[in-house]
Amino acid sequence: MNKVAVVPGSFDPVTNGHLDIIRRAADVFDEVFVAVMNNSSKNSLFDVNERMAMIDTVTKDMPNVKVDSSSGLLIHYAKSKNANVIVRGLRAVSDFEYEMQITSMNRYLDENIETFFIMTKNQHSFLSSSIVKEVSQYGGDIATLVPPVVDAALKEKFKDRLKK
Repeated sequence: MNKVAVVPGSFDPVTNGHLDIIRRAADVFDEVFVAVMNNSSKNSLFDVNERMAMIDTVTKDMPNVKVDSSSGLLIHYAKSKNANVIVRGLRAVSDFEYEMQITSMNRYLDENIETFFIMTKNQHSFLSSSIVKEVSQYGGDIATLVPPVVDAALKEKFKDRLKK
């Protein structure tokens, strides 16, 4: 049986923490779908296609990883890909309560799809897309926190603000 996993997220933008979780999932599962979830209630810096392109670039060395998007329920997306696992990264205990609620709802919707939690590596435990965007928009150096393609994209998004 093929072990298929989905790694969902907004990835706005993808960070080295996300990439670490994706890489570790790719080492465990036969096929991994990185699902860029399009949440219309979030005000994203990058559109879905930009986020997917960045993830495509940084995962090109992982042949079992495919990048996709969805704007519906994660559980419906996972079923459509014949995934039997959802992979979520945990940074701290504070993430666990939220993730537990999501996992419980997903289990309610389909008890056959498991959720696997991967603890982030310590060097990424403080890292989030939000904090990376905030530091970048004020000219802070985030080069070691994100892949080079993301660093360049953030600099491009904020170039007018940084000139002031």
